[in-house]
Amino acid sequence: MNHSVRPADDAIEKTVDQYADMLFRLCFTILGSSADAEDAVSDTFLRYLTKAPEFHSPDHEKAWLIRVAVNISKDMLRARKRHGCICLDEISQYVQTPEESTILEEVLLLPEKYKTVLYLFYIEGYQTGEIGRMLAISPAAVRKRLQYGREMLRMQYGKDGSK
Repeated sequence: MNHSVRPADDAIEKTVDQYADMLFRLCFTILGSSADAEDAVSDTFLRYLTKAPEFHSPDHEKAWLIRVAVNISKDMLRARKRHGCICLDEISQYVQTPEESTILEEVLLLPEKYKTVLYLFYIEGYQTGEIGRMLAISPAAVRKRLQYGREMLRMQYGKDGSK
C-alpha cells in the first residue's frame, strides 16, 4: 500500500522555492561539493514528488525534506567513498565574510555526523529534540554530537581563535 500523496504543481513549486536553498546549504555542508549538493537536492525533490507522505504541518514537511536530504547525502558519501574530499575553493560562494569562510572550512573538515548536527542546530535553529527526530537519534545523542563537534572545532581552530 502506497501512502504517498503527490502534491499539486503549485504546491510543488512553492515547496521548491521555499526549501531549495536551505537544503542545498545542508547538503553542501555534508558533501563539501556544490555539484554533489545539487544532485542531492534534486534527488530529495524527486523523492518528494514520488514518495512524500501526507504532511500534517509545514514543519512536518520541512523536517521530512531535511531527513531525506541528509539520508541521500549520507548515501552519496558511502557510495562514492568521498570521506575527506572537500572542495574548499567553493566555500567563498556561500559565505559573507572571511571569518565565516574560515569557520565553514573548519566545519567541513569534521566527520559527517558532527557537521550535520552543528548545521541544523546553529544555522537552521532547530532544537536538539527536533534534530533527533529528523536524524532518528536521541536528543542526548544530538547533544553529545554537538559537544564533540564543538570540541573538535576548538582543537582544529585553536582556543584563542588562531590556527
